[in-house]
Amino acid sequence: MGGGSWATAIAKMVLAQEDSINWYMRRDDRIADFKRLGHNPAYLTGVKFDMKRINFSSNINDIVRESDTLVFVTPSPYLKAHLKKLKTRIRDKFIITAIKGIVPDDNLIVSEYFTKEYGVPEENIAVLGGPCHAEEVALERLSYLTIACPDMDKARLFARKLASSFIKTSVSDDVIGVEYSSVLKNVYAIAAGICSGLKYGDNFQAVLMSNAVQEMNRFLNTVYPLNRNVDDSVYLGDLLVTSYSNFSRNRTFGTMIGKGYSVKSAQIEMEMIAEGYYGTKCIKEINKHHHVNMPILDAVYNILYERISPMIEIKLLTDSFR
Repeated sequence: MGGGSWATAIAKMVLAQEDSINWYMRRDDRIADFKRLGHNPAYLTGVKFDMKRINFSSNINDIVRESDTLVFVTPSPYLKAHLKKLKTRIRDKFIITAIKGIVPDDNLIVSEYFTKEYGVPEENIAVLGGPCHAEEVALERLSYLTIACPDMDKARLFARKLASSFIKTSVSDDVIGVEYSSVLKNVYAIAAGICSGLKYGDNFQAVLMSNAVQEMNRFLNTVYPLNRNVDDSVYLGDLLVTSYSNFSRNRTFGTMIGKGYSVKSAQIEMEMIAEGYYGTKCIKEINKHHHVNMPILDAVYNILYERISPMIEIKLLTDSFR
């Protein structure tokens, strides 16, 4: 479910193991171009597909009816718009969310949204996480993914469908922790980008990331206490790659803000969704109920939503670090 770079990368992974897939894409013209060219016309254009192995449709209900497993890879701000078209029951399907964001307005992580709004049992929902840029999957560079699900047998089954010579997989039962960390790492990547745009160096970036992982750990332990190790790649690894990589759209967005772009002008120029922009506001709202000390989140929120000068806000942040 989705037509972007991460959806394309996941399709590549699954087709390495499966004979065929069903693929929902919103735009008929994009589907027509895909079929004509043999690749996604807008994202990861170097990844070629056998069109005989893909059943495309712009009708979400057709795809849902014909599928037992649904992998959602739409940007979180658009998820509700896609689901409004849904007339087919999904509570008996196995849902995998590869969306690293929160449903705006509802302030729910995607797994909770599916349970609350569509009655999908928790054991039928998995989360796909880990440090894994779509661009590197396309290049078949070694990457690691974690599938989190309360039903570990289902997690292992889907993990096997993704595993290959260049994809290593592991499983976890920490659905909520993996989802929240996937949201937070985008927020911290924006912070890293802002600091880069302001010409802070590698030394400070290391301190920023050290404080970010501590902040993430405080939030996760408050919202969903569990015996987890945030040093694992699905937490810390994803944070580091999103904050440091040139492939990271959230870091790119933050860098533009640090260089003086307005939020709107940065969004227009990028032409891609920076999930962390929406995640910042959602986590800020959620934290009003938990009161976790989150100075990096607060700084990013003040810059993006309160229009406080990045130079001033980051200077205040640097004074709080040790």
